[in-house]
Amino acid sequence: MSAKVIMRWNVRQEMESEYFEFLVHELIPSMNKLGISDIQVWYTAYGTCEQKMAEGVMDSTDAMLRVMQTDEWAELTDKLQEFVLDYNQKVIAGTRGFQI
Repeated sequence: MSAKVIMRWNVRQEMESEYFEFLVHELIPSMNKLGISDIQVWYTAYGTCEQKMAEGVMDSTDAMLRVMQTDEWAELTDKLQEFVLDYNQKVIAGTRGFQI
């Protein structure tokens, strides 16, 4: 069964421009290089949860957990956290459609 990583965060107001550049030019391409596919980033327009949610899919939970234990993943998420607050991530069984 496929696995999905779900990441959530709030963008630091003073870093919005830098964050967007990082998202487009580093985060998404790096996730692809690590083998994570079908990457989607969602914006929360209403409610009390985090401002952004991103997700990506791999073929199995084992594969996803292996990627998340690499130095590349740690460096990528550390760099993301320079631009955001309240970062969290989880891995769930992937199904089609929107999951939280």
